[in-house]
Amino acid sequence: MEPPTSSRLNSRKRRKDGSGPNGATELDGIPLKMSRRSFGLKEPAPFSDEVEIDYSKPYIRVTYEEAMRGTPSDRPVRVYADGIFDLFHSGHARALMQAKNLFPNTYLIVGVCSDELTHNFKGFTVMNENERYDAVQHCRYVDEVVRNAPWTLTPEFLAEHRIDFVAHDDIPYSSAGSDDVYKHIKEAGMFAPTQRTEGISTSDIITRIVRDYDVYARRNLQRGYTAKELNVSFINEKKYHLQERVDKVKKRVKDVEEKSKEFVQKVEEKSIDLIQKWEEKSREFIGNFLEMFGPEGALKHMLKEGKGRMLQAISPKQSPSSSPTHDRSPSPSFRWPFSTKTPPSSPANRSRNESAVTYDISEDEED
Repeated sequence: MEPPTSSRLNSRKRRKDGSGPNGATELDGIPLKMSRRSFGLKEPAPFSDEVEIDYSKPYIRVTYEEAMRGTPSDRPVRVYADGIFDLFHSGHARALMQAKNLFPNTYLIVGVCSDELTHNFKGFTVMNENERYDAVQHCRYVDEVVRNAPWTLTPEFLAEHRIDFVAHDDIPYSSAGSDDVYKHIKEAGMFAPTQRTEGISTSDIITRIVRDYDVYARRNLQRGYTAKELNVSFINEKKYHLQERVDKVKKRVKDVEEKSKEFVQKVEEKSIDLIQKWEEKSREFIGNFLEMFGPEGALKHMLKEGKGRMLQAISPKQSPSSSPTHDRSPSPSFRWPFSTKTPPSSPANRSRNESAVTYDISEDEED
């Protein structure tokens, strides 16, 4: 009977909302946040031929229900996952993480196929088998590594490594003349499905390199690799060097343009500041000028006050009307020198003349 898909093994697409470190979610079986402490192991996972197995105990598989309930610490659920693991990336690591978290007590065994099998059934690899073995050994979720793993799992291989379940994505894997190399595993009820990580795969990485081949060739030439090591012809080598020089010139021109833009922007900002300050000063100057010389300015009030004081000083003081009048004795008569005319008029005539002068002054004040 095929075990049902675990609720923890939902889609492993990277989620932007509510995701933890490295795109992990609660459905992946690991907490989103963990306390700050060391989780890493100090040594890589051992190879299967370096691990001693006690064959005195009989090999009895654990059922799916027993595995989900949890097994004793000395009898973990032995889960097997295999693959090529070329250019080991986060998609591989996340698949192994899912396999490790299938059950509460899991011992993860990972099989890595050799170069010979891979080249025959799948194609050429970037990394050789030793490099791929080493990459899987240093994955934190792996407990044991099987070198030269078989392409198709046999009952003898499963019994030798005492495997309880086989973890792989549930997409049919057609190879070696079979529509699905895991078909017999699924029929035996030993298959535990995982999910692929979309957007990352070995083929995708190789596609990026091939698509931007010129960029990476120029990059490695700059880092000291020779054209022979990169399998680059003499003409292409010269072309890459010329492109590199052109790019440097373009970069310099771009830097100059950016600096000139920054300079112009600074000048504009300073000019705007100067204009604003000039406007503020001009408003202040105009306000002060109007306050001093305007229609209601301080100068007009000063002139009015001065004019009033002047008129007050010129005009005589009038005696009160209730005061008694005293007759003045006539002054002694005298003759104006060098004149045959009569002396000045009497006091009564002088009073009339003064009143006329006062009237004239008041008229001038009104004007």
